Amino acid sequence: MGDVFIRHIELLGYEKRFFPSQHYVYMFLVKWNDLSEKVVYRRFTEIYEFHKALKEMFPIESGDINMENRIIPHLPAPKWFDGQRSTQNRQGTLTEYCYTLVNLPHKISRCLHVVNFFKVRQDDMNPVTDSQIKKPEVFLLPKDAKKNPTDITGPIVLQTYRAIADYEKSSTSEMALKSGDMVDVVEKSESGWWFCQMKNKRGWVPAAYLEPMDGPDESEEQEPNYAGEQYIVQKSYTAVEEDELTLKEGNTVEVIHKLLDGWWVIRKDETTGYYPSMYLQKAGEVNTSMKSELRNRIAPPRRSTIRNAKSIHKQSRKQISQETYRRNSKKYIQSQRNMKENLQNKAKVIIEKNEQEENKPKAQPAVPPRPSKDLILNRCTESTRRKIL
Repeated sequence: MGDVFIRHIELLGYEKRFFPSQHYVYMFLVKWNDLSEKVVYRRFTEIYEFHKALKEMFPIESGDINMENRIIPHLPAPKWFDGQRSTQNRQGTLTEYCYTLVNLPHKISRCLHVVNFFKVRQDDMNPVTDSQIKKPEVFLLPKDAKKNPTDITGPIVLQTYRAIADYEKSSTSEMALKSGDMVDVVEKSESGWWFCQMKNKRGWVPAAYLEPMDGPDESEEQEPNYAGEQYIVQKSYTAVEEDELTLKEGNTVEVIHKLLDGWWVIRKDETTGYYPSMYLQKAGEVNTSMKSELRNRIAPPRRSTIRNAKSIHKQSRKQISQETYRRNSKKYIQSQRNMKENLQNKAKVIIEKNEQEENKPKAQPAVPPRPSKDLILNRCTESTRRKIL
């Protein structure tokens, strides 16, 4: 076995292709030990042949000798004719299969047979197509489909975006762009990197370089939340621009505005500024692998740093100034302080009133007047009457 191995395999969905004839391929996101991520496409017949060969290589673990020793997952054989329904219904099984496969003992999960099957092929990067045939239809797997794969319905229509400037890729997993290129967005990540496809090319693209065809994309972004959500800094970053913040790993911050380009507005104490979202993790969430993965990651470029950007829209994208963020954030913090002080003052007044009530001298009961001699003689007993005679 070599040093190369797979850390994780995720089923993204499947494609319906029309060349050289109609068929279906599954899309897998494969994460490798060098922190690279590749998207590969495999037919189910290929996957099943791979599965059969794996069982022959490990007869004990496949249960051929004793079924009690089986740890290699089951995989149903392909049907005589695989249509869209069977392709769709099989996604839950494939998701579980990939999860179990990667978590098998290293002698199986890291063997050359597994590694070579999921390596990127030439047709993964440049699938054979015919310009006269309509482009593939993409069916993405919902995030919660592991629990209920039957929720997958019709084809998901991918959004088309336009590149506003040239972009040169810096790694093999990215895709270069020319100003005016049209791309279909397959996945939008909060990190500011979007997975896109353009004709025969696929790869990650900075969201800052893309604009929707129907107008500025403010509607896709959340409104600022000056109450803030608590996040923990997972990787230190030194500010390059004046409106960015310099923070160290382990710092606690509050996110007040999540932006599509992966640069979020955060608050540290009473200071606000931009920070790469991919270096943040929500407080309380557990992700032990994140720190090691971030060491070789770079933050995507910001919208404000793109030169020679050319938009097709007359109305430009609205941007909130950093001064507005600071002013509204301070206003919110002050209102919270005032509310807290008012509650404390009310509590103090109640306590003082209670103390005053407790310290007041208690009124002594009045001594009743002594009854008259005639009243005693008329109403009291014989023994009491004798005492006054």
